[in-house]
Amino acid sequence: MTETVTIIPHQARWTNEFEAVAARLGAALGSLALRIDHIGSTSVPGLAAKDVIDVQITVAELDENVLRSLSDAGFALKPFNRDHLPPGFDDVGEQWRKLFFRGRAHIHVRRVGAANQRYALLFRDYLRAHPAMSAAYGELKRRLAAGLADPNSYPDVKDPAVDLIYLAAEQWAAQTGWQPAA
Repeated sequence: MTETVTIIPHQARWTNEFEAVAARLGAALGSLALRIDHIGSTSVPGLAAKDVIDVQITVAELDENVLRSLSDAGFALKPFNRDHLPPGFDDVGEQWRKLFFRGRAHIHVRRVGAANQRYALLFRDYLRAHPAMSAAYGELKRRLAAGLADPNSYPDVKDPAVDLIYLAAEQWAAQTGWQPAA
Protein backbone atom coordinates (compact mmCIF):
# COMPACT_ATOMS: atom_id res chain seq x y z
CA MET A 1 0.00 0.00 0.00
CA THR A 2 1.41 3.38 -1.00
CA GLU A 3 1.35 6.00 1.72
CA THR A 4 0.80 9.57 0.59
CA VAL A 5 3.12 12.29 1.81
CA THR A 6 1.37 15.34 3.17
CA ILE A 7 3.30 18.43 4.21
CA ILE A 8 1.48 20.86 6.49
CA PRO A 9 2.38 24.26 7.95
CA HIS A 10 4.28 24.25 11.23
CA GLN A 11 2.08 23.38 14.20
CA ALA A 12 2.60 24.88 17.66
CA ARG A 13 1.35 21.60 19.18
CA TRP A 14 4.42 19.72 17.92
CA THR A 15 6.52 20.92 20.86
CA ASN A 16 3.97 19.55 23.35
CA GLU A 17 3.69 16.29 21.42
CA PHE A 18 7.47 15.90 21.54
CA GLU A 19 7.51 16.55 25.29
CA ALA A 20 4.87 13.86 25.87
CA VAL A 21 6.76 11.30 23.78
CA ALA A 22 10.07 12.28 25.43
CA ALA A 23 8.58 11.76 28.89
CA ARG A 24 7.37 8.29 27.92
CA LEU A 25 10.76 7.43 26.40
CA GLY A 26 12.62 8.76 29.42
CA ALA A 27 10.49 6.66 31.75
CA ALA A 28 11.12 3.56 29.63
CA LEU A 29 14.87 4.05 29.31
CA GLY A 30 15.92 5.75 32.54
CA SER A 31 19.67 6.27 32.62
CA LEU A 32 20.15 4.41 29.31
CA ALA A 33 19.01 7.63 27.57
CA LEU A 34 21.88 10.10 27.70
CA ARG A 35 19.69 12.70 25.99
CA ILE A 36 16.35 12.87 24.20
CA ASP A 37 16.05 15.53 21.50
CA HIS A 38 13.32 16.82 19.24
CA ILE A 39 14.82 16.63 15.74
CA GLY A 40 13.63 16.83 12.16
CA SER A 41 11.37 19.37 10.56
CA THR A 42 8.80 19.48 13.37
CA SER A 43 11.56 20.78 15.69
CA VAL A 44 12.20 23.88 13.56
CA PRO A 45 9.83 26.80 14.21
CA GLY A 46 7.98 27.85 11.07
CA LEU A 47 9.09 24.86 8.97
CA ALA A 48 6.43 22.93 7.09
CA ALA A 49 6.61 19.19 7.75
CA LYS A 50 4.90 15.84 7.73
CA ASP A 51 2.72 15.60 10.84
CA VAL A 52 5.10 13.16 12.54
CA ILE A 53 7.39 13.98 15.46
CA ASP A 54 11.00 12.85 15.08
CA VAL A 55 12.83 12.06 18.29
CA GLN A 56 16.50 11.24 18.71
CA ILE A 57 17.54 9.21 21.73
CA THR A 58 21.25 9.27 22.40
CA VAL A 59 22.63 6.19 24.15
CA ALA A 60 26.07 4.89 25.07
CA GLU A 61 25.56 1.71 23.01
CA LEU A 62 22.97 0.31 20.64
CA ASP A 63 22.47 -2.82 22.69
CA GLU A 64 19.90 -5.32 23.86
CA ASN A 65 19.11 -3.30 27.00
CA VAL A 66 17.94 -0.34 24.93
CA LEU A 67 15.98 -2.56 22.54
CA ARG A 68 14.32 -4.48 25.39
CA SER A 69 13.43 -1.31 27.34
CA LEU A 70 11.75 0.29 24.33
CA SER A 71 10.02 -2.94 23.28
CA ASP A 72 8.70 -3.46 26.82
CA ALA A 73 7.27 0.08 26.69
CA GLY A 74 5.34 -0.75 23.52
CA PHE A 75 7.65 0.67 20.86
CA ALA A 76 8.07 -1.60 17.83
CA LEU A 77 11.47 -1.88 16.15
CA LYS A 78 11.37 -1.43 12.38
CA PRO A 79 13.79 -3.08 9.93
CA PHE A 80 15.77 0.05 9.21
CA ASN A 81 19.15 0.13 10.91
CA ARG A 82 21.21 2.74 9.03
CA ASP A 83 20.95 6.34 8.10
CA HIS A 84 21.47 7.81 4.65
CA LEU A 85 25.19 8.33 4.06
CA PRO A 86 25.88 11.95 3.00
CA PRO A 87 28.59 12.77 0.44
CA GLY A 88 32.11 12.94 1.79
CA PHE A 89 31.54 10.18 4.33
CA ASP A 90 32.75 6.66 3.94
CA ASP A 91 30.77 3.89 5.52
CA VAL A 92 32.61 3.83 8.82
CA GLY A 93 30.69 1.05 10.53
CA GLU A 94 28.95 2.24 13.65
CA GLN A 95 28.90 5.92 12.62
CA TRP A 96 25.62 5.60 10.69
CA ARG A 97 23.96 2.68 12.48
CA LYS A 98 20.79 3.22 14.50
CA LEU A 99 17.72 1.58 15.92
CA PHE A 100 14.48 2.88 14.46
CA PHE A 101 10.99 2.69 15.90
CA ARG A 102 8.06 3.97 13.84
CA GLY A 103 4.59 4.83 14.99
CA ARG A 104 2.87 8.12 15.80
CA ALA A 105 6.43 9.38 16.38
CA HIS A 106 9.61 8.29 14.63
CA ILE A 107 12.17 7.29 17.22
CA HIS A 108 15.83 7.30 16.10
CA VAL A 109 18.21 5.74 18.62
CA ARG A 110 21.83 6.68 17.95
CA ARG A 111 25.12 6.24 19.74
CA VAL A 112 26.68 9.23 21.50
CA GLY A 113 29.43 10.76 19.41
CA ALA A 114 28.41 8.95 16.22
CA ALA A 115 28.31 10.96 13.01
CA ASN A 116 24.56 10.43 12.58
CA GLN A 117 23.86 11.60 16.16
CA ARG A 118 25.68 14.88 15.47
CA TYR A 119 24.13 15.22 12.00
CA ALA A 120 20.56 15.36 13.30
CA LEU A 121 21.35 18.03 15.90
CA LEU A 122 23.45 20.15 13.55
CA PHE A 123 20.82 20.01 10.80
CA ARG A 124 18.11 21.13 13.24
CA ASP A 125 20.18 23.93 14.76
CA TYR A 126 21.30 25.21 11.37
CA LEU A 127 17.73 25.47 10.11
CA ARG A 128 16.67 27.17 13.33
CA ALA A 129 19.43 29.75 12.83
CA HIS A 130 18.68 30.26 9.11
CA PRO A 131 14.95 30.93 8.56
CA ALA A 132 15.36 31.62 4.82
CA MET A 133 17.01 28.22 4.32
CA SER A 134 14.26 26.65 6.41
CA ALA A 135 11.57 28.31 4.28
CA ALA A 136 13.22 27.15 1.05
CA TYR A 137 13.49 23.61 2.40
CA GLY A 138 9.81 23.67 3.41
CA GLU A 139 8.82 24.77 -0.09
CA LEU A 140 10.90 21.98 -1.63
CA LYS A 141 9.15 19.44 0.58
CA ARG A 142 5.71 20.78 -0.32
CA ARG A 143 6.48 20.58 -4.04
CA LEU A 144 7.97 17.10 -3.76
CA ALA A 145 4.98 15.80 -1.83
CA ALA A 146 2.58 17.31 -4.37
CA GLY A 147 4.47 16.33 -7.50
CA LEU A 148 5.91 12.86 -6.98
CA ALA A 149 4.18 10.08 -8.88
CA ASP A 150 5.49 7.57 -6.34
CA PRO A 151 5.23 8.86 -2.75
CA ASN A 152 7.54 6.06 -1.61
CA SER A 153 10.36 7.83 -3.46
CA TYR A 154 9.96 10.98 -1.31
CA PRO A 155 12.95 10.23 0.98
CA ASP A 156 15.16 9.26 -1.96
CA VAL A 157 14.44 12.52 -3.78
CA LYS A 158 14.64 14.64 -0.62
CA ASP A 159 17.98 13.21 0.66
CA PRO A 160 20.22 15.09 -1.82
CA ALA A 161 18.60 18.39 -0.78
CA VAL A 162 19.13 17.50 2.86
CA ASP A 163 22.77 16.80 2.02
CA LEU A 164 23.15 20.27 0.49
CA ILE A 165 21.78 21.84 3.66
CA TYR A 166 23.96 19.61 5.81
CA LEU A 167 27.12 20.59 3.92
CA ALA A 168 26.26 24.28 4.46
CA ALA A 169 25.55 23.48 8.12
CA GLU A 170 29.02 21.94 8.49
CA GLN A 171 30.59 25.16 7.19
CA TRP A 172 28.44 27.17 9.60
CA ALA A 173 29.47 24.90 12.49
CA ALA A 174 33.16 25.37 11.66
CA GLN A 175 32.73 29.17 11.43
CA THR A 176 30.71 29.54 14.62
CA GLY A 177 32.22 26.79 16.78
CA TRP A 178 28.79 25.13 17.01
CA GLN A 179 28.45 22.29 19.47
CA PRO A 180 25.27 20.45 20.44
CA ALA A 181 23.59 22.13 23.41
CA ALA A 182 23.96 20.18 26.62
